Amino acid sequence: MTLLRSIAFNILFYGNLTVQLLFWSPVFFFVREETGWWIVRNWARSGLWLLDHVAGARSHLSGLEHLPAGGAIIASKHQSVWEILALLVVVDRPTFILKKELMNIPLFGSFARRMKMIPVDRARRGGAVAQMMEAASVAVEEGRRIIIFPEGTRTAPGAEVEYRQGVFRLYEGLGLPVVPVAVDSGLLWPRNSFIKRAGTIHGEFLAVIEPGLDRQHFIAALRGAIETRSRELLLAAGWGGDDGFDGSGQGGSRRPGAAGGTPQSRETTS
Repeated sequence: MTLLRSIAFNILFYGNLTVQLLFWSPVFFFVREETGWWIVRNWARSGLWLLDHVAGARSHLSGLEHLPAGGAIIASKHQSVWEILALLVVVDRPTFILKKELMNIPLFGSFARRMKMIPVDRARRGGAVAQMMEAASVAVEEGRRIIIFPEGTRTAPGAEVEYRQGVFRLYEGLGLPVVPVAVDSGLLWPRNSFIKRAGTIHGEFLAVIEPGLDRQHFIAALRGAIETRSRELLLAAGWGGDDGFDGSGQGGSRRPGAAGGTPQSRETTS
């Protein structure tokens, strides 16, 4: 059943993306920004709907009370495409920091440029950071929220890699609070895998890290929040560390985490 669900989901998910890109391309570059965001969010919601109704994987986000009313940098654990879809649905006017190669995908890259996403050429190193900072400053002045994946790429569940310098440079240069995001998405939507598993994917916005920390203390606070809570989500979902994933925790209760209190939550497919 998992294989059949995965085949159907992949066909429908990428077919839906292609159809929407082709359908909207004649008008997308001429509509108002608000309409553009409606189109983008409609695609993200439809992707999560397919994930739920075809692959059997529901989406749950909590800790929404930690999103500040004004400008912010959202720093998310990155295990799959899921967090991109989920963040598009709940974050107002997001600007993603993404790898330059994605901008070369036909139509997709053009849509991303239209919505003012910020590409980073990782081969340029120092030059790429300066370019990112300039574009991010403009985005903040326009009232956008910056979304960055500190690891720089998708990682396997439980993997802890060094955070790249970009997230601290944004934190230091923009003077904005950072909202960490923990996820367990890699269990049901593994990176570089055709298979999608049934269950519930969890994402959680954690307590804000206020401006003013030096690099050492900021990275320690960010990594501590994201990695600790992500591991808690994985274990609650049935991840057995080196022993793999048995799914026994899917659909069960979740332990209180770094966010504290009673989190506001949202089913992102509703």
